[in-house]
Amino acid sequence: MGRTFLLGIDLGTSGVRALLMDDRGSVAGSCSEEYPLATPRPAWAEQSPEHWWRATRRAVRRLLAQTATEPCAIAGIGLTGQMHGSVFLDRHGEVVCPAILWCDQRTEEECEEITRLAGKKRVLAVTCNPVLTGFQAPKIVWLRKHRPEAWRRVAKVLLPKDYLRYLLTGLFATDVSDASGTSLLDVRKRRWSQEMIEATGICRSMLPEVFESPVQTGTVSAEAARATGLRAGTPVTAGAGDQAAGAVGSGIVEEGLVSVSLGTSGVVFAHARTPSRDPQGRLHTFCHAVPGAWHLMGVTLSAGGSYRWFRDAFWSPGNTAHSARRYREMEQAAARVPAGCDGLLFLPYLSGERCPHPDPRARGVFFGLSLSHDRSHAARSILEGVAFGIRQCVEMMDSAGVNTGRRFRITGGGSRSRLWVQICADILAREMVRLNVDEGPAYGAAILAGASAGVFPDVPSACRRLVRERQVFTPDGKRATLYDKLYHVYRELYASLRRSFADLAGAVS
Repeated sequence: MGRTFLLGIDLGTSGVRALLMDDRGSVAGSCSEEYPLATPRPAWAEQSPEHWWRATRRAVRRLLAQTATEPCAIAGIGLTGQMHGSVFLDRHGEVVCPAILWCDQRTEEECEEITRLAGKKRVLAVTCNPVLTGFQAPKIVWLRKHRPEAWRRVAKVLLPKDYLRYLLTGLFATDVSDASGTSLLDVRKRRWSQEMIEATGICRSMLPEVFESPVQTGTVSAEAARATGLRAGTPVTAGAGDQAAGAVGSGIVEEGLVSVSLGTSGVVFAHARTPSRDPQGRLHTFCHAVPGAWHLMGVTLSAGGSYRWFRDAFWSPGNTAHSARRYREMEQAAARVPAGCDGLLFLPYLSGERCPHPDPRARGVFFGLSLSHDRSHAARSILEGVAFGIRQCVEMMDSAGVNTGRRFRITGGGSRSRLWVQICADILAREMVRLNVDEGPAYGAAILAGASAGVFPDVPSACRRLVRERQVFTPDGKRATLYDKLYHVYRELYASLRRSFADLAGAVS
């Protein structure tokens, strides 16, 4: 009897990844396809949904061919991807305009408007989060105000991964974890909030139905089967936003477990049995991909994104080939620089910031530059600056009553860097643990598909069976003491520059 497979599809910011795993949790293979990111104006970020679909078709077909997998052996498909983005469709299901992404910062006025109309206390009580520029609701209001000709055509608004679901199944659906980042979901009740829908002035019919993450939401259509090579009728699971799916793939599905993800953004993620929240709204409280559970999350927007920016803008500008080799060169150079970079600090606010400072006007800063510094110092200071930002998120979790413990599971592309993992261990003064699997959100999406298809009894039992701790990085006391001193300087920089960030934004707007 042949093996049973599960397909996880992760629609990331820079590319899509399709991953195939078997019912024992072994990865049979994965394929990725990249697509461009458009920044037509400062602080704007857009992508073409058509590029997503084209890349997904290619990645799935390549994966099936490379693994010689028969489509009928795939028991289910799980979807995940970048959160918060807005895909606007007309009544024929055609894309109206480019998708506005999670890292887009154009909607500051719309956030204030929604908060004023709904009331700040009610917003926090219902959605468990403030209305932030990255979230979906202010993007909807922005389009209505600034692109009325496009808005008149809009019939549906989808999150990015749910656009793939529509093309795969013909159905409009989302899941509770991804919907938590729209400012339209009642996070405690795990359903759309009529109160927030009315405050934004949109029609309920524009929103998809919302489901728990390991629930089937349609099957692959005949048309999608022809486009992708999948079998028509293959079940498609609700899935989850990339952070919740990544947490499933890391086993963060039970109380007392915390992860740090070093992806495009940097995320501290803690499982929670109740929807507790930070009174100031600096931490996110979202529905988890585990039914009946929630999670707290601190997000620094530009983690690996800052490192990639430096690589492309300053390390090897114009060179788009051999990205892995270029990262290795940067890491080797950064490793030769002493801890603390001889006094050079980096604020990773290239896309504004979310936690600990929800400020779309914040900008990246190199602080302490001298004639003795070179690009190797700058590269290491980015790794340290991101870790300092993550430390602030952890401290906020501690102050909110979360038991973060002394050991974190570390995931994401940045976790492949031994240097960066050790820097995180030293700055956070925690053991950082690599896992036996580090396949990211696509792996978690495949687990969700397996729970939906009956391959696994439920999500927690699947994670206990599949995910194990493998390698521990222990803090170095001497470096930790140095980083403590630098952290106090780092922490004061935002307060000193906050007004200047606002003045700069006003000058160039």
